[in-house]
Amino acid sequence: MIQAISCTHCHLPVPAGLIRSGQAEQFCCHGCETAYRLIHDCGLEAYYAIQERQGAVPGALPGAVATTEVDHSQYQEYDSEKFQTLFGKIGPSVGEMTFVVEGIHCAACIWLLEKLPQLVPGVIESRVNWGRRTVRVTWQLETVRLSRVAQTLAQLGYPPHPVGRAKHDDIRQQENRRHLIRLGVAGAAAGNNMLIAIALYLGMFSHIGDSTVLLFRWTSCLLGTISVVWPGSVFFRGGWYAWRTWTPHMDLPIALGLGAGLISGIVNTVMNHGEIYFDSLSILVFVLLLGRWIQYRQQQTANDSIELLYRLTPKTTRRLQQGVPVTIPSDLLEVGDVVEVRAGETFPGDGRVLLGHSTVDQAILTGESVPVSVAVGDSVAAGTLNCQAMLQVQVAAVGLQTRIGQVLELVQESAAQRPRIVELADRRGGYFVVVILILAAITLLGWLWVEPSVAVERMIALLVIACPCALALATPLAVSVGLARAAQQHLLIKSGDVFQRLAESPRPGLPKQLWLDKTGTLTWGRMMVQRWEGSEAVLPAVAAIQQNSTHPIAHAMLQFAQRQQADHEWPVVQQVAQSQQGGIGGQVAGAWYWIGNAAFLQRQGLSLSQDWQAVANDSLRQGYSPIFVARDQDVVAVAVVGDGLRPDVADHVQELQRAGWRVGILSGDHQAIVRQVAAAIHVPEPLALGDQLPEDKVRAIRRSQEESAVVVMVGDGVNDSAALAAASVGIAAHHSAEVSLQAAPVYLGRPGLEGVIQLLQISQGTMANIRRNFAFSLTYNLTAVGLAGLGFINPLGAAILMPISSMTVVALSFWPIRTRVVARQ
Repeated sequence: MIQAISCTHCHLPVPAGLIRSGQAEQFCCHGCETAYRLIHDCGLEAYYAIQERQGAVPGALPGAVATTEVDHSQYQEYDSEKFQTLFGKIGPSVGEMTFVVEGIHCAACIWLLEKLPQLVPGVIESRVNWGRRTVRVTWQLETVRLSRVAQTLAQLGYPPHPVGRAKHDDIRQQENRRHLIRLGVAGAAAGNNMLIAIALYLGMFSHIGDSTVLLFRWTSCLLGTISVVWPGSVFFRGGWYAWRTWTPHMDLPIALGLGAGLISGIVNTVMNHGEIYFDSLSILVFVLLLGRWIQYRQQQTANDSIELLYRLTPKTTRRLQQGVPVTIPSDLLEVGDVVEVRAGETFPGDGRVLLGHSTVDQAILTGESVPVSVAVGDSVAAGTLNCQAMLQVQVAAVGLQTRIGQVLELVQESAAQRPRIVELADRRGGYFVVVILILAAITLLGWLWVEPSVAVERMIALLVIACPCALALATPLAVSVGLARAAQQHLLIKSGDVFQRLAESPRPGLPKQLWLDKTGTLTWGRMMVQRWEGSEAVLPAVAAIQQNSTHPIAHAMLQFAQRQQADHEWPVVQQVAQSQQGGIGGQVAGAWYWIGNAAFLQRQGLSLSQDWQAVANDSLRQGYSPIFVARDQDVVAVAVVGDGLRPDVADHVQELQRAGWRVGILSGDHQAIVRQVAAAIHVPEPLALGDQLPEDKVRAIRRSQEESAVVVMVGDGVNDSAALAAASVGIAAHHSAEVSLQAAPVYLGRPGLEGVIQLLQISQGTMANIRRNFAFSLTYNLTAVGLAGLGFINPLGAAILMPISSMTVVALSFWPIRTRVVARQ
């Protein structure tokens, strides 16, 4: 038995053809040998000793990653100024770049990577982040090229990849760090001040010494001053800007209350008499900052949801350089570049086909489930999917200049807009601020006349307890919670106005109208075999020929065959004849099978009998596509393929009707097909409108607006964009069109009506929460202001009650809303 020889570097078995007789050092590949020589030439043999002490598993070393020669051309782009500016930080003489690297698995890997300055002259520092599997490299720009650094990492067995959006992430991380530092300092001050306050309160009964009381008061003063002056400075800045611009901002009474409480507490501490409010002030600052941090995180979560849309385009692409494809980050593409896009990949930019013939799935833009054929000279769009064959495309637009980029920019702009309902709440809050300031002045003047010694204390109590935080949180927090709940159900809502429009009727007594497009809303939105006529004996051969095809019709027929054949064992295909013109052929067991539409069979010299032609005509009348199967020269079967009605849609329509909605269908399909669908889902025939052109749909919606309280349009496809914009609320369904996304404030992440019902439930629940929050906060503030002005609440009680009101509003905003639980499809 021959004993296996292990690689000196990575300990994997060495193939027999690479064994070198009589040599102590054996390598499984040239990559391991290169890494081994490089490590030894630089005097870093200790790497292997560290690896042995760590007990690393054989085969898990970096050499196991570098099993092939390094392709130096793939790192050439790293030297470009655009690449370094985009992904790193470039100074006058020093650059910094963070790479995600493969193959890090133990302490020896970290030790070796941090010795990079010894391997590459000009590298200043190399720092590994074990948790993120990244290495941050700092290098001298004039001494070494970044491509040389990347090549060295790859030779060591750690292929590097750039970390995208570095500057954006840095800025966001710094802002988040500032929020957390302020919150941490305020929390520490509040916690310690609470302990001191407890000791002082208990000391009233246990008679602690005067010196101890004095120490506790001064310590509390120090902690409270730090809390108000450092983390609480954000409220003073906001109040100062509000004062300078004569804007009734919420920060103004907060700043006045904090300032008055701080000054009063310091005076009482110095004079060693009276109440000090530093524990309450510290808690107040902490609670306010906690609310702001939660709001900030919610905004970032919303931004993250939008950032996910950027994944529609690939991170890397293959650009042709002198006819050779070189992989580069898609961000480096420029107009005029020629890229190679293979089957199953998405296009990195808008462009024009220079070479090749294929089909493209444009569902993300057009909503159509059937791919379109493209050839030389045709246009393709970024984010769409190349289905069949390799294409060479000349780039005409990149980034935000592409069609999908324009959609992303629009979504971001819409997300940045403040809902009208929130703006209304802000205006009410502004009026409340003015009223509170007037009442504070009246309270001060009144108590100066009645009892001057408590006048300032009464004013402080009123300012603190009347802080309109609860009122300010009432609407935006409820809207934010509603948006978050909708996102959990895969509902993207661009504006909180949607909740108000769907839940509240501006014209009481009139019905609410809901119009539905058929495709993707009432139907599945994908190709399915509706029925099969003819011999089922050919199904295994049909499945075998089409099992590697990416065409939706082929996929539908394969799924049908899998349902009909339990064993899923297909025969061997001897030959396959690909076609870009409506079909495919293949030889199985010596017989040729042709699968395609009637025109495809005619091009193969086959003709349809009258019976088969009748089946085809009947299918076309129903809106389906007949796909014929011929064996040699005879047509033996036909698959009627189309978009079928969803089984749950009838129940959902009835539920909407019971909720008071008039449900109708607006479709561009034939009137007979729409009438059949309407009958199946219990939609009255007068509300089943077919043969609707885009302008017809708009006219139907405008007629509905004259006789309805609110009109909602649920659409899927480019033809629905005008109708979506004309409706009171437009809802773009799953696989909606580019223009539909621009027109509709709501996007359903799932097909069908389940999401529409959930949207209506969330809207009603959110508006109920807003009314509940507003009623509580207004009642609280009016009651508390009256009690504080009359002297029934001192500043300490005011400071305790104020954050309780805000926390109550937060709790009420998360009041449960009954929504459906959607099963994953």
